[in-house]
Amino acid sequence: MIDGRYVAIDIGTVTCRMMIADVCAGQIHVLAKEYRITNLGEGVDATHILTSQAMQRVKAALTDFLAIRENFDTPENPVRQTMVVATSAARDAENAAEFYDMLAGLGLQLQVISGEEEAALTFAGATSRFVHQHVMVVDVGGGSTEISIGLAGEKPKFSHSFNVGCRRATERFLLSDPPAPSEIEAARAWMSNEFCDWFRNVQACICQPLDQMIAVAGTATTAVSIREAMREYDSSRVDMACVTLAQLREITTRLQALPLQERQQVVGLDPNRAPVIVAGMLILEEVMHAARQTAFTVSESDILSGIVIRCANAA
Repeated sequence: MIDGRYVAIDIGTVTCRMMIADVCAGQIHVLAKEYRITNLGEGVDATHILTSQAMQRVKAALTDFLAIRENFDTPENPVRQTMVVATSAARDAENAAEFYDMLAGLGLQLQVISGEEEAALTFAGATSRFVHQHVMVVDVGGGSTEISIGLAGEKPKFSHSFNVGCRRATERFLLSDPPAPSEIEAARAWMSNEFCDWFRNVQACICQPLDQMIAVAGTATTAVSIREAMREYDSSRVDMACVTLAQLREITTRLQALPLQERQQVVGLDPNRAPVIVAGMLILEEVMHAARQTAFTVSESDILSGIVIRCANAA
């Protein structure tokens, strides 16, 4: 990897995030991380259209990000590259060209990446600290869930992007407030059907057991912050924390019983994530069932780290 300062921006279905990092002697040193819940994928599952309001929310977030980036782009340490990727919502949108043009107006070149590329970038970022371990990385997003299995630090041996995401599932199934038991059951059945066939095929080809399941992104980190009742998010307590299936079930059961207004008051839950968090927790549960896992480790190193690694390797 080439030493230098890099900026990674990930525009997801629910969140928009940025990481500024220095690469030195093959190590990533994070200087700043920012996120905004922008809900780019609002309504996209049904309409396949990015709304102007959603795109404007992303534009506002990116404008803030660029101002922060400017403070880190100094003569002594210039930003070598800024890589901007968009995932599920932009993949599904028929008017993605309009989104490209909007970002070009900000001086950003957007890359809408495939689900397979998203999974590969996430695997690279998430496994950098699990050298020689045989791991599964799970990234629950708003529009899709990426699952990769392989040896940490290498290309995954098995990888798949499922069109199962917390916003997509919420808009399809969880229509009542709070969700009705029949809606929860229908969502679980859909998720289980999507995951189980793939895992059956993969498990027949895997020669060694998993050392651990690694979960990244907002659903997984929220599980820890709720369990620990964090009034202020503490990355040092979230990163590398272990969550058992029993603990996850307890959190899911608690959240799904609450109407949205009460769910937004739960300590440890970002109120802006409350509308889709039940579906996110259900997805994590169903992945664990399908993969026969009883716990997962949360990693704050994810696709953003993978983007930085790719930039540094290509510089």
